Amino acid sequence: MPTYEDYKDDGDGALAIGELEEAVACYTKAVEAKPDYFDGWHALGMALMKMGKYPEAIQAGLKATEIDPNNQFGWTSLSLAYVRNNQIAEAEAAGGKAKIISWGGKVKIDPKP
Repeated sequence: MPTYEDYKDDGDGALAIGELEEAVACYTKAVEAKPDYFDGWHALGMALMKMGKYPEAIQAGLKATEIDPNNQFGWTSLSLAYVRNNQIAEAEAAGGKAKIISWGGKVKIDPKP
């Protein structure tokens, strides 16, 4: 039985040869198998962004930053997805969080109401 890591590896392989839909399918399986898998959500967001599915990429990016709010790559990728979706204010906010982390700071995420 494949593990979440197996699905992620399969997604990485598909992405490497340009099979974006297959990559998205594999990454989706990875995060279904392990919903708190930062690397799976991050990879899913990046693959969706490469497909031009910016709103979906943003949702995956938000999930990744929720799981690991102090991961600079998560915020940087989310910022890029926001830029591609013409959400400049949101992109600047996410980019600012990435910069804070790069300086050694921490990001606090407000809990959902």
